Amino acid sequence: MVLPEGFEINGMQSVDVEIDLNPPQDNVRDSFETANFRVDNGRFLFHVPETAVYSVADGTHIAVTPYPGADEAKIRLFLLGTCMGVLLMQRGILPLHGSAVVIDGKVYAIVGESGAGKSTLAAAFARAGYPLMTDDVIAVALTDDAALVHPSYPQQKLWEESIEQLGLHDRDYSSIYQRVNKYAVPIRSRFCREALPLAGIVELVKSDAPEPSIQAYNRLEGLHALNVHTYRNSLLHLMNRQQWQFQSIARLASELPVYRLRRPADGFSAFDLVDQIIRLTNKREVVIS
Repeated sequence: MVLPEGFEINGMQSVDVEIDLNPPQDNVRDSFETANFRVDNGRFLFHVPETAVYSVADGTHIAVTPYPGADEAKIRLFLLGTCMGVLLMQRGILPLHGSAVVIDGKVYAIVGESGAGKSTLAAAFARAGYPLMTDDVIAVALTDDAALVHPSYPQQKLWEESIEQLGLHDRDYSSIYQRVNKYAVPIRSRFCREALPLAGIVELVKSDAPEPSIQAYNRLEGLHALNVHTYRNSLLHLMNRQQWQFQSIARLASELPVYRLRRPADGFSAFDLVDQIIRLTNKREVVIS
């Protein structure tokens, strides 16, 4: 299976993750009785109707068994999303749901609910000259003395409206599977390929206020935000990873600043939000609004 979302690595490299594509099967769902997720002898299995069954094991191996005639774009959607999120958990790498950008050699994670505008804000950073680290799944590896963010794929998922407002409408993009107005936007020249330290987390939320504003969370508020925005956090109990996840987010909340960035629900404010975050990182202080 070709993964056009990725990028080619030149030269000999050791295999980090092995992906097996099995022959299509009509009875691929037979091992699932009720729920679409289960754990079997350490393997995490999940079923996507009319698409495939995925198996993730040991943080190193993914097996995909598709339905006959399944759409390849939809197979890749879950392979690069849920599969990678589960694989990171198996490796002890915390996945956060959001985008991440690089400012002065450090990473700032932008988390939030679906539709909050995370990808649009990250794209605005890229348009302003700041590299993108990842979109959708932020891989945070906690070492003894740092939290490192690892890059993912040089691609974003943007709605047609955001593409037009960002001035990217003059290019030909492929639509995301079954989402007519959402497109895969390659990020090649503004993509960071090396792991860098995480310097802060910003929770992006919609607001009725006419102007954007940013303020710091206290440690408990930051902990709550990180828990809510852990990628696929509903699967933690199946994998018996709740304690590990809590320890990870508790450390982040105690060692790094976590902010709430309110954006107006109406209008396009992405470049104003970029300015808010840049001023914050330059001054190293919080603007209370």
